[in-house]
Amino acid sequence: MNREKTALILEGGGLRGVYTSGVLQYLMEKNIYFPYVIGVSMGACNGANYISRQTERNKIVNISFVNDSRYLSYIRLFLKGELFGMDFIFDTIPNKLVSFDYKTFKQNQQKFIIVATDCISGEPIYFDKAEIGDDFMKLLKASSSLPFIAKPVKYNGKILMDGGLSDSVPIHKSLKDGNKKNVLILTQPKGYRKKQSNSSIYAKLRYPKFKGLIKALQTRSQRYNETLDYIDELEKEGKVFIIRPEYSLNLGRAERNKPNLYAAFDKGYKDIERCFKDLSDYLIVT
Repeated sequence: MNREKTALILEGGGLRGVYTSGVLQYLMEKNIYFPYVIGVSMGACNGANYISRQTERNKIVNISFVNDSRYLSYIRLFLKGELFGMDFIFDTIPNKLVSFDYKTFKQNQQKFIIVATDCISGEPIYFDKAEIGDDFMKLLKASSSLPFIAKPVKYNGKILMDGGLSDSVPIHKSLKDGNKKNVLILTQPKGYRKKQSNSSIYAKLRYPKFKGLIKALQTRSQRYNETLDYIDELEKEGKVFIIRPEYSLNLGRAERNKPNLYAAFDKGYKDIERCFKDLSDYLIVT
């Protein structure tokens, strides 16, 4: 593997991200660590545990708490405008319940980038682990905060929300950063394209001051689909390696069925196990 020009790109997708958790667990068991990792939303959360070298943590955190009201509650959504308990997820869990290895995360030399969306400009902002210090949990929270079911996160004068609104699969960022080999873990099957949503209409009422957020919602499906078209062309040319389910996982962003979540995790694990030799061949420096 070219240690300076090889990237791992992690798509979000809410709890569909347990598929990615399965893939990453296999890679960690094989001691495969990419020098450059960039993640969006749940992909960034998965990536953080990959950087901290905690093999089982993604599986534990992403599945064990789904039926805990502190983690996910429609009553809280109605009362407080927050479906997921973001403070519980990004404070209580890592600091009290399932310890996050901050030391390993900080000392690890892997480059790790978290993608969030600027609510004012509507553009993606890329936060490098080396530059954000102790604020990375807050930025993971921002990257995972979807409109209507989570609250915006303020950081350094910016108002941030989910990175997937502006750059769901940051292949262009990776290429711009000079990576020649790119491995993508996607949570939707080949051929999937996002349908146009009416969410921007409701966003104008809910977030009248966030012009960029409204714009991002208006153009999200178009930009996402154009990115997937581009990725498909790169795949045909052998310039990227993609790991993704061959059929829909049939999981919602707020999935609470544990057997279905474990099945998606196992599918990710088995999919990378099956294509591991092809991945190894792709990563060989030529």
